[in-house]
Amino acid sequence: MDERLSIYVEKMDKSYNNMLEEFASIRAGRANPKVLSKIMVDYYGTMTPIPQVGNVTVPEARILQIQPWEASMVKAVERAINMSDLGINPTNDGKVIRLVFPELNEERRKDLVKDIRKKGEGAKVAVRNIRRDANDYLKKLGKGDVSEDEIKDLEDEIQKETDKHIKDIDKAVEEKSKEILTV
Repeated sequence: MDERLSIYVEKMDKSYNNMLEEFASIRAGRANPKVLSKIMVDYYGTMTPIPQVGNVTVPEARILQIQPWEASMVKAVERAINMSDLGINPTNDGKVIRLVFPELNEERRKDLVKDIRKKGEGAKVAVRNIRRDANDYLKKLGKGDVSEDEIKDLEDEIQKETDKHIKDIDKAVEEKSKEILTV
């Protein structure tokens, strides 16, 4: 890999990894603690992700249990969950908050797959935009001391990286879709 292109490949990697993080937060009928990592709670004036204010466990396949380190945080965590787009009503016994994930119906599964495909398409657009930026950079290089053959080789290299990332994105979208549609 040419060091002049490494910055663009790193950006493509970041786009792919960001998409994977978004996929991790999509619930597939099973309780996954990662769905809470994007929900912020006011912790003494600082917005903090729920997993950083308490212990998150999965006692059963469809139940998440949150035990805040401080009893005073139970109401704040519960409020943050209610205000999020998680769509689950928390229950609490004063010390522990439980989230019961319902089984996904067929319509909800199809909606989630559409959402996954949309996120995948967004990641592909980001990768293609990075390729465009790289090609613009190479055109500027071509006006300098770099030969046309070298520019052509670099363009081929960035295209190969783009194709590889698009293929990886498609594979990840397919795997996540299959996971969601599996009852």
